[in-house]
Amino acid sequence: MCGIVGYVGPKDATAVLMEGLSRLEYRGYDSAGVAVHDGRAVHIRRAAGKLSRLAALLASEPLAGQLGIGHTRWATHGPPSELNAHPHASGRVVVVHNGILENHAALRRQLEKRGRRFSSQTDTEVFAHLIDQSLGRKPLEQAVAQALRKVKGTYALAVLAVDQPDRIVVARNASPLVIGLGEGEQFAASDIPALLAHTRDFVFLEDGELAVLTREWARICTLDGKTVRRKSRRVDWTPLMAEKGGHKHFMHKEIHEQPRALADTLAGRILADHTDVRLDSVSLSAREIKRIDRMAIIACGTSWHAGLVGKFLVERMARLPVEVDLASEFRYRDPVLGERDLVVAISQSGETADTLAALHEARRRGAKVLSICNVLDASIPRASDHVLYTHAGPEIGVASTKAFVTQIAALFLLAVRFGRARETLDAAAARGQLDALSALPELVEAVLRREDQVELVARTYSASRDFLYIARGINYPIALEGALKLKEISYIHAEGYPAGEMKHGPIALIDERVPVVAIATRNSAYDKVMSNLAEVKARDGRIIALGSPRDRRLEAVADALIRVPRCEETCEPVLNVVPLQLLAYHVADFNGTDVDQPRNLAKSVTVE
Repeated sequence: MCGIVGYVGPKDATAVLMEGLSRLEYRGYDSAGVAVHDGRAVHIRRAAGKLSRLAALLASEPLAGQLGIGHTRWATHGPPSELNAHPHASGRVVVVHNGILENHAALRRQLEKRGRRFSSQTDTEVFAHLIDQSLGRKPLEQAVAQALRKVKGTYALAVLAVDQPDRIVVARNASPLVIGLGEGEQFAASDIPALLAHTRDFVFLEDGELAVLTREWARICTLDGKTVRRKSRRVDWTPLMAEKGGHKHFMHKEIHEQPRALADTLAGRILADHTDVRLDSVSLSAREIKRIDRMAIIACGTSWHAGLVGKFLVERMARLPVEVDLASEFRYRDPVLGERDLVVAISQSGETADTLAALHEARRRGAKVLSICNVLDASIPRASDHVLYTHAGPEIGVASTKAFVTQIAALFLLAVRFGRARETLDAAAARGQLDALSALPELVEAVLRREDQVELVARTYSASRDFLYIARGINYPIALEGALKLKEISYIHAEGYPAGEMKHGPIALIDERVPVVAIATRNSAYDKVMSNLAEVKARDGRIIALGSPRDRRLEAVADALIRVPRCEETCEPVLNVVPLQLLAYHVADFNGTDVDQPRNLAKSVTVE
């Protein structure tokens, strides 16, 4: 959540900051602001609402300068307003901040007793007062470090001082912050896409570090002043990858990027004879894999649904017991873990606060951790023993699509590797599974070519206010994901269930006003799903079915039928989720909601 951009160099800082903030809108926000140093003073402009309101303010009250910081705020302490928007100032210091300052109330009371006056309800303003109080004649970075020793909580911070017009100081603790390196200019941001128009060379700050940025250099150190030397990493994403490319919304573009994202995630990892896989950055030997007694998958939201699919895949191919936990609940059930357990942490951003906290708890209890992540050198992969990167490219839409299918692809590869190492999957079986996996990009393309059929179904049912999604077996998590997508972006109530649970409660909801979206492809659970659909039909329910080609039996009961190509059952989740993504997208579009930035949601949930 929230977005930070910082710039020092020869360019117009306001333009750089506003462009960067616009590329971070996907993170979710409800106010925005910038602070620019003109060489003599720091000037601030802030506005509640979307960036367009800040842009209008800057058009009437422009800022000139070549050093500045900007922020998009997601309200936590205090409602969305101009007064609560960042940047916040105190004396000579101006601050923007992502995260939660846990001891802000106690610090605020102490500061007020010393005569400090607050103008906002935010926890962030405490940082400004603490740093200003510490500044004196010190370099800004020393004052920031001194202030940070007094705080508890999470933060990504960017700070300016009126009387030190050559530098920005940034710091992080459990909230993402990257430094972008340029020629005669330096950048900072809370995520890579903000800076792709200017640089592809990045340094990733670790927890407990701060950095000083000037035009000519960026220096990283610890809070006690020890210099940290870290090589920059080159990111292959291009600015075009973060643009809409002619699509109405980023989400629509990202749904259509899934064939490429799948192909990129698989590239170079499947052996030429399709009998095994090679997992870069996963150094587990066959002997080490055989020693693992259990796998525990931890994730949140859409990533949790991918983990549920992963359970089916790993247990089927590797015959290894798998538990799947919501990371937000993992620590609170006193999990039993040890050195023979492998925890798999899944996160698109690699910064999900609940997943990161659960990961640390797993390591504290002696388990090894393998993470599946889409963002290079994010906090979760850095804290893991092994990492399997997906190659979805930047995902801007808040509702995850291409990141989800690449997570399933990564789990599929992991299942094959473990199956081969544990000798539960022979070469012929592995070849069959990997042949099917390799065919998925082309099959997804085929589904996307039928989008007009899905759009017609969406138009027909877009006025419905409740939906049920049902499926069985390996497709049951896709029913959950389909329902989540619909409610995320259309604000329509939707619930996903294993179809066998219908008689245990949900069937009471079914009537002609509640469409039932059923995954009824011809697989091992087909007959059971068809029995469930007969129950729906007997209660005048409307059925939207995903089915295989030439299925006359399904055609006879479905009110609307979306056909998907046949494939290996283990690959069905990837193929079947695509029309459900399109269904949610078009329902939301017909209802006029903000598809890319749905209300109350953020792309990267970096606070618990």
